[in-house]
Amino acid sequence: MTVLTLAVVISLVLVAIGSSNTSKISAGFQYGITTDFQLQRLNSKISHYDEILTMSARMAAATGDLSWKDRYDTYEPLLTEAIDYAIELAPNTYAVHAAKINDANLKLVEMENEAFDFVGQGNTERAMGVLFSDYYQSQKEVYGNGIQQWSEGLSAKVSANLDRYGKGLARSSLFSMVSFWILLIAWIALLLLVNQYIRRRKAAETGLRQAKHQIEVSHRALQLSKSDLQQKATTLERTLKELKEAQMHMVQSEKMSSLGQLVAGVAHEINNPVNFLSANLVPIHEYADSLLTLVSAYQTRYPEPGPDIEAAIKEADIDFIKADLPKIVRSMWVGSERIQQIVLSLRNFSRSDEEGLKLADIHEGLENTLLILQHRLVETTSQPAITVERNYGDLPSVECYPGLLNQVFMNLLANAVDAIEEAAQARKNDYQGRISLHTSSLIREGCDWVEISIADNGFGIPDEIRSRIFDMFYTTKPVGKGTGMGLSISYSIIIKKHGGDLSCRSISGEGSEFVVAIPAAATAPLKPPSPES
Repeated sequence: MTVLTLAVVISLVLVAIGSSNTSKISAGFQYGITTDFQLQRLNSKISHYDEILTMSARMAAATGDLSWKDRYDTYEPLLTEAIDYAIELAPNTYAVHAAKINDANLKLVEMENEAFDFVGQGNTERAMGVLFSDYYQSQKEVYGNGIQQWSEGLSAKVSANLDRYGKGLARSSLFSMVSFWILLIAWIALLLLVNQYIRRRKAAETGLRQAKHQIEVSHRALQLSKSDLQQKATTLERTLKELKEAQMHMVQSEKMSSLGQLVAGVAHEINNPVNFLSANLVPIHEYADSLLTLVSAYQTRYPEPGPDIEAAIKEADIDFIKADLPKIVRSMWVGSERIQQIVLSLRNFSRSDEEGLKLADIHEGLENTLLILQHRLVETTSQPAITVERNYGDLPSVECYPGLLNQVFMNLLANAVDAIEEAAQARKNDYQGRISLHTSSLIREGCDWVEISIADNGFGIPDEIRSRIFDMFYTTKPVGKGTGMGLSISYSIIIKKHGGDLSCRSISGEGSEFVVAIPAAATAPLKPPSPES
């Protein structure tokens, strides 16, 4: 390879040198010949224009017609332009004769203008005298001799240039011939070396083919082993993923079961004393009415009970008690009903006593979830109250897993509250948080479905992470606030447990909307899980 590279480099260098010399000589020859031919043509033009000027002046003097002056004025600038261009092309050649030619030209122009002036005065004889005078003729001879000598100088220059270009071409031809023989000898030697290299290469290739065959045999055996290992690794990885998901669902289910049992226990423990209080409020109300009636009857029967009883009535403020006691009983009744409603909502939300598919009221599940989240919806020192807009449609009872469905509502509503709280901290006083709930029924594949939309006016979800929000353990919340399991579990509950659909629509900076769609009856054809699940 070194010899081949050296040969190529030498060839390129010689060819480059030869091409450069030839190009320079050709360019110089072309420029020189072009310039010389232009100078020859200019020399002829100068002589021709000079004769036209002389003839125009003499014709004007002979005929007395000043129209020849126009012809003279037309060609006089052309003569000057031709002389200037010739000087530009060959300043050194012209410089030798410049003084003589210029001086004679100026005198001739002066005498010709003088003759035109005489013609203009009507004195053609004096004009003829000027143009045919010995002095005019002598200046014409001086001008003509200068032009002739300049022409001879140009011819000598052309001959010298041709001789120089001829010698250059001869040297270039000699260099090209020497380069050709050098290259021919170098390439013959190179071909001999290449032929020897090829023979050795073929022998080496034969040995390499044999070794390659042995390697291929070993490689095929390794590929079979590798393929088997990859299949096992894929199976193991899939099994591990399924185990992780199963473990996650088991942990979450156990947590929800424990939470449900705790909520159900607390609700049961609260329910007993509340029932006791509610049951006693009725006789208390009746007793209070009876006592107040008795006091009124007594006051009517004995308007003047005596000083001691009158003082006791004033101290007890019987009139205030008669007005306030019914209000107290009614407020106790309202508080008792409120506690009973909270207990009922807790029991309905936990559904710890139910297993399998049950008919459930979607609106009741949403309201129970909102009741549990009520403490996060009220006004605080850091943010105003969150408004909940309800646009409920006429929905049938849905055959579902109520506890799991409530878990989905809790995850989606809690995320909406988180988004609004984050937006409230950034937007400060000009922001009003809003959660919109919309439910409707629809027909899919001939079956009844229900659709639940939960929307917020937070910051929304950026496009670059929206496709990952249902991935397991993916979260954008700070450490300790999010596990990345809520939406993934919700997606699994809706898709796998209910055969429904969970989708997200979001505009960055304007908010997000999660739409849950499930069949109203478990006998409806289930939608297969999407690839993202």
